[in-house]
Amino acid sequence: MAQPPSRSILKMIFTNFINSIRPRQITGNLKGTDYNGTKYYEIPANPSIGKRKPQRWFEPIDKENFQQDIPGEWEGWLRGRRPEPPSEEEVLRNLQLIHTKKENAAKLEAKYATEVDQTLLPPETRGAESFPKYGDEYEIMPGKSKDDISKKIK
Repeated sequence: MAQPPSRSILKMIFTNFINSIRPRQITGNLKGTDYNGTKYYEIPANPSIGKRKPQRWFEPIDKENFQQDIPGEWEGWLRGRRPEPPSEEEVLRNLQLIHTKKENAAKLEAKYATEVDQTLLPPETRGAESFPKYGDEYEIMPGKSKDDISKKIK
């Protein structure tokens, strides 16, 4: 009968120390680009060092603009909702679908939009005029009537 390996605490500390010094992958593997030119990278998971999930990120064309639109397929991959990155054909097919829907929406809006629709809503008021106005039943300032306030203003 073979004995199980000993669980020496010093050996475990030494092994963990050596593993922490060992170089790791810092640069990611390029997984793809989208129609905007944004590049998507990944460092795969490595359970041996305690990394269960892969690291995923993107680099936009304009390095300062991280608020740009990202295709839904790539966003799902970045958030870990899909294991494999989307294919270029899938992204382009969905982009074409988006353009088709926008064109159809513009056609429908042009077809059903009339000048009568624009006049149904009253013009929007802004500033102090937009606040509700109550009759003489409420005081504007406690203890003072409307006449007292209007005299101060004049």
